[in-house]
Amino acid sequence: MNSDKVILLVEDNPRDEELTIRALKKSNVINPVVVARDGVEALDYLFARGAHAERSPDAMPQVVLLDLKLPKIDGLEVLKALRANEFTRLLPVVVLTSSVEDQDLVRSYSLGANSYVRKPVDFVQFIEAVRHLGLYWLVLNETAPSFRRP
Repeated sequence: MNSDKVILLVEDNPRDEELTIRALKKSNVINPVVVARDGVEALDYLFARGAHAERSPDAMPQVVLLDLKLPKIDGLEVLKALRANEFTRLLPVVVLTSSVEDQDLVRSYSLGANSYVRKPVDFVQFIEAVRHLGLYWLVLNETAPSFRRP
């Protein structure tokens, strides 16, 4: 995998965060992973504000792995904010969630999610799911060109 393509993992559960990072490493995904633990932190990172104001707003992650059940601002609101902004509207967003609610699936796609993946309970299946995500989103997928901010 290409190590200059950042993955933004938006996950509030420390166990799921650790499992995701371990699964990426086990799948030979060496890309840097930036973790946001709530919706506000995710938006601050993506829009280069708050604690992330020093980050170049033009350096977008290759993919966002977005949990839905987040504190402060939930994942669906994060997704809505990303799609409403011209600089992030084409950013690949994979909803990675334990939710089994059909309404979450439908709403995620309605708001512009590129993919919806339910977190498998079994660690071996989880590793395999993350391996496939890494292969597709970091190697095979062609992303839209980044927009420059004025």
